[in-house]
Amino acid sequence: MRADYLAKRFGVFLLIIWLAATLNFFLPRLSGQDPVRATLLQQAQLGGYVQAGIEAMVKEYEQRFGLDKPLWRQYLTYLYDVSRLDFNYSIANYPRKVGEIIGEAVPWTVGLLGITTLLSFTIGTFLGALLAWPRAPRWMAWLMPPLWAFHAIPFFLLGLILMYLLAFQIKLFPMMGGYTAGSFPGLTLEFVWDVIVHALLPAMSIVLVATGGWALAMRGMMVTTQGEDYVTFAEAKGLKSRTIFLRYCIRNAILPQTTALALALGQILSGAVLVEVIFNYPGIGTLLFRAIKENDHFLIQGIVFLVIVALGLTTLFLDVLYPMLDPRITYRRT
Repeated sequence: MRADYLAKRFGVFLLIIWLAATLNFFLPRLSGQDPVRATLLQQAQLGGYVQAGIEAMVKEYEQRFGLDKPLWRQYLTYLYDVSRLDFNYSIANYPRKVGEIIGEAVPWTVGLLGITTLLSFTIGTFLGALLAWPRAPRWMAWLMPPLWAFHAIPFFLLGLILMYLLAFQIKLFPMMGGYTAGSFPGLTLEFVWDVIVHALLPAMSIVLVATGGWALAMRGMMVTTQGEDYVTFAEAKGLKSRTIFLRYCIRNAILPQTTALALALGQILSGAVLVEVIFNYPGIGTLLFRAIKENDHFLIQGIVFLVIVALGLTTLFLDVLYPMLDPRITYRRT
């Protein structure tokens, strides 16, 4: 792979990050709302009164958040802070910083969605390949209807169904939360097992829905691959069915799946918002929902920016990985 191409791709990545950061800064300000004033008024109304010194408080908080400065100066300060992954203070959770809040939620979402994405990809890709393979066992045809049916159900709806059946009726799993209320987080077997048990229901709702999508995509690619000349030539040479299935069909059909997997992993930080909200799971999805509800601009900006950076890094990684997966792909000029 050419070094100049990598440098060019990295330059494009930096340009995308800069454009994303710029839009992330200006779009919330186009609404004309004052997030500090809105938050203070909301808190005052929840207390049953409107505080008399609200204007003085607004000015004080705007000064602390840097919102009293000219827009161009706010923008330059914002770019400098973002380059250091500093997203200012949370408006709704002052004096906590956005980076601290996001840092607490990221492991929960990465643990849940990372494992479920890889698990559903592995199961779905293998099942999709077998469903398209003519020599596969006939009983596997019975797997298609439930796979397609689950894939048609939204994550959150299946989550509600599983919650009602397995948590409310049978009481087999905890209904919500990341761990039992009152327990102290720590690297102990008891706490780790508690976290796993609480994550099983949201994980099941994601895996059951996503597996059908991966299987459907892989089945379509396998059907296309089996009609290629190199597969026909391999069969004419008398190669074993297992060799043709693994080295000729799956190896070529899995390339688009790899792209989709990388993009799905890049979107992990966005979280399965509705699933996390339904199960009150302490991940990025729940955090983003609360930030939107509380009009916490800085927290929303921090989450959105990290999602964009993750997608950009994933795309850059794909450009490096593709020539290793398929020798036919090259970035050299012919």
